[in-house]
Amino acid sequence: MASSSVLISAPAKINLYLAVSGLRADGYHDVSTVLQALEFGDELCVARADRFSFVSSPALDIPDADNLVTRAARELAATLAIEPTFTFRLAKRIPSGAGLGGGSADAAAALAGMATLLGLASDDPRVCAAAAAVGTDVPFFLTGGAALYGGRGEQFVRDLPTLETDVVLVKPPESISTAEAYAAFDRMPHSPAPGHDPVEDALRFSDRAALSSALYNNMTQAATGLVAKVQETLAWVDAREGVTGSLLCGSGSAVFALCEDAASAMSIAEQARARGMWSMATRTSRDGVRVRVEECP
Repeated sequence: MASSSVLISAPAKINLYLAVSGLRADGYHDVSTVLQALEFGDELCVARADRFSFVSSPALDIPDADNLVTRAARELAATLAIEPTFTFRLAKRIPSGAGLGGGSADAAAALAGMATLLGLASDDPRVCAAAAAVGTDVPFFLTGGAALYGGRGEQFVRDLPTLETDVVLVKPPESISTAEAYAAFDRMPHSPAPGHDPVEDALRFSDRAALSSALYNNMTQAATGLVAKVQETLAWVDAREGVTGSLLCGSGSAVFALCEDAASAMSIAEQARARGMWSMATRTSRDGVRVRVEECP
């Protein structure tokens, strides 16, 4: 008997390298980025139902048009010429407006969950097409690990080895929307970005010190211009004991640090929370969304 529900882990991500170009004629930006999945993330239950429904705990204060789980479900259903008769229950842990890819991860989880219940592989071309249609980071979360992406950020270039290391995430109280960050980026002058080869080499040789030195994100100036505490948070994190390198997460407002060990990551997380910031100690992961065929709680 086929399962009627599945539980999917939806990982957060960090950008080990992010180089955004100026605005293109079509309104998009060229993006070159090395993405890395994390163990920490959201959890989504997908169950067969008589009609579509979505609920989140805590509740998401966004319209349906901005809900990537809803958009993903409807996109795949339209591609398959079926009705999206599924219930989605999201346990939301990844903060919004942080640059951690939570919405995209949740969308990928929705697609993977629907695919499993419909007897499709997560790498089915129709699932992959739906992922690309929903958002630039969504295809990455179907596979996870570490990978280089180009185009608008949605074009897979190649898989990269995952350097297993402890990571701490720290987010100031203020959030940054991706649209705001890119608008601010477009108002600023840009210098040529260094290539991503040093990051790739560090991953291939499992060299955390080299990776820490090669971390790059040219969205940092835009983010700090929008939220001054981003720069303050970066400086504070970088000065903590056990940190080997730190960087802005995507377009912000969270930052991440590579740490020498789990104890350092957990200590920094505790210190950050004591200062009124959201924080989480985690590790890099070789996985993308992970589907477990079991009844939802």
